[in-house]
Amino acid sequence: MNIGIIGAGQLGRMMALSGYPLGLRFTLLDPNLDSSGAQVSDCIQGEYDDATALQMLAAKTDVITFDVENVPVEAVMPIAQLKPFYPPVNALAASQDRLVEKTLFRKLGIATPEFRAVDSLLDLQQAVKDIGVPGILKTRRLGYDGKGQYRLKNQRDIEAAWNALSSLGIALIYEAFVPFTREVSIIGARNIKGEIAIYPLTANVHQHGILHYSVAPYRHMSLQKLAETYLKRVMKHFNYVGVLTIEFFVLNGKLLANEMAPRVHNSGHWTIEGAETSQFENHIRAICGLPLGSTAARGYAGMLNFIGILPECELILKSPGVRFHHYGKEARPARKLGHATIVASSASKRDHALKKLLKYSLS
Repeated sequence: MNIGIIGAGQLGRMMALSGYPLGLRFTLLDPNLDSSGAQVSDCIQGEYDDATALQMLAAKTDVITFDVENVPVEAVMPIAQLKPFYPPVNALAASQDRLVEKTLFRKLGIATPEFRAVDSLLDLQQAVKDIGVPGILKTRRLGYDGKGQYRLKNQRDIEAAWNALSSLGIALIYEAFVPFTREVSIIGARNIKGEIAIYPLTANVHQHGILHYSVAPYRHMSLQKLAETYLKRVMKHFNYVGVLTIEFFVLNGKLLANEMAPRVHNSGHWTIEGAETSQFENHIRAICGLPLGSTAARGYAGMLNFIGILPECELILKSPGVRFHHYGKEARPARKLGHATIVASSASKRDHALKKLLKYSLS
């Protein structure tokens, strides 16, 4: 079986690497033939909305997935009629618009921060009046890793926020700022037969809107159960196939959904060494109709992103129990270049090892 992946970033790379032991082949599509995923797999060169390249991908493959959620929905709909396309196009579309996404969460009984659509300066003024400050003005589409956001600390920031983001020509959403105690994510897989496997909650720490590090499992029985309930509701709604991630804020012992990602996720990189079956392998199993693997944690895991600067491999590997993942990317500021994972027999040992590595993680 040949699996098609739209996007050849590090996620596409790790999906391909997870599928080779299963005897699967991969063909990726990406504008850059030297991208992270293209270094380990056949790759068709083309933009994500290139109809000819997409048709070539469909012709060569048996099932199609993606490693980036900014794939244009209109462009992939024709090939989704030709070949099995997972996760479903409607889930991809919902994840691309923060207003649609949060409205869906509310419809499914999943708590979110307060939000309002913003299409004008008057809308923003009314949203601030309704919700209050502090708050965050965001683009509804295309923002990721902290991009396309403006934090309002007080009402004097309204015009500056509007001027900064309205010039982008993208619809906006205003959200209440959440004074959370922790950020967590739940990751699970659902296969073609409807079987579901869910990983332990992961606790995440961001810097400048980019994931800095994650630790798992985050043991909190009631939050784990609630997060799993929410994840299953979304999966059922879309008749979902593949890996799905939902990120939450923890506030006063409750979960507030921030966003979902219909794909393998950065906060799940710890599963490569830290779980019985990685999120990447389970995604491939799910879309191929194979039984899902165990999501049990092998110990106490940590994952550290290397952003902007990639440390020498020797510096990382000299620490016992640490694994190093190089994405084969050219270094530039705010770019994810690789990660390290730690698996230890106790949370304290993991945290001690993680602390030693933190100095290598940011540019």
